[in-house]
Amino acid sequence: MGHHPVNTTPATSHAPSGSGGAARFVATQTLLTLDARHPYVAKSLIDAQDMHRTVMSGFAGWVDNGSPDPRSQMSILSTWTIDLRQAQLHLVVQSSVPADWSSVPRAALVEAPETLTVDRTFRAGDRIDFRTVVNPVRSVPAPPGSPPNKRGTRVPHTRPEHVKAWFARRLQPSGEPPVAPDGVTRLGADADTERLALRMLPRVSSPAPHKGLRIARAEIKGTLTVTDPKAFVTALTQGIGHARAYSCGLILVR
Repeated sequence: MGHHPVNTTPATSHAPSGSGGAARFVATQTLLTLDARHPYVAKSLIDAQDMHRTVMSGFAGWVDNGSPDPRSQMSILSTWTIDLRQAQLHLVVQSSVPADWSSVPRAALVEAPETLTVDRTFRAGDRIDFRTVVNPVRSVPAPPGSPPNKRGTRVPHTRPEHVKAWFARRLQPSGEPPVAPDGVTRLGADADTERLALRMLPRVSSPAPHKGLRIARAEIKGTLTVTDPKAFVTALTQGIGHARAYSCGLILVR
C-alpha cells in the first residue's frame, strides 16, 4: 500500500513558529489488513458512516459518552486503500492514544493489526516524502438575501488542476506565517506543485440516515520541504482539510 503507518499524537513541539528550530511528532499508528469480502468490511466500504464507526471502534472508553468530538480529542485520523485483486482493505489509523481492535471480528482480519509508535523530530529544510487523501472543497457563499447565519455551501473540486491549486494554497513557503491572509491554515511545508502526483478517487457516501453525505476525494503524493516545524507537526497531528472523520486529511510521511 505504499506508505505504512508513519504519523501522529498530541505533538510535543519545541519550536518557535516560523522557520528554524525543531518540533517533535509523537503518535501511534496501526495498519489493519482486512478481508474486503467479509460483511463487516464490505459494509464499511459502501457506507462512509460505517467506515467511521469501524475506525472509532478501536477507541472505546477513552472519552465520556456524549463528549463533543471524541475523534478530535484523541487526534484520530485514518486513510485506506483497497486492493480489489487480493480483496483486501488496508486501513491506517493514527491517534494520540493506543487503540484496541479486539472488537473487529477475527474472521475479518487477514492478519493481526500492526501497530507502531511514531516519534520523529522535524527540522526546517527536512525533505519528506508524503501521501495524503484529501476532501478538496471550496465554499460558495449563501445567496444574497439569505438569513444572516446561513452558511455557504461546500462544493467539491472535480478537476485535478483545481485540486492542485487547493493544495498549493495550504503550502507554506519559508518565512510565511502558518495562517494565510485569507484564513487558510498552512501545513508548515512547501513543495514543487509541478512534481506532485495527483489522482481523483471515487466519492464515498452514506445511505440513510445520512442521505446527502457524498465526499469527494483526491490522492496527492510528492515531496515536502519543512519550513515551519511546529506548523508541520500540527498538520501531521490534526490533518488537513474537511471530512477528517471520513478518512480524509491524514498526511502519511516516510
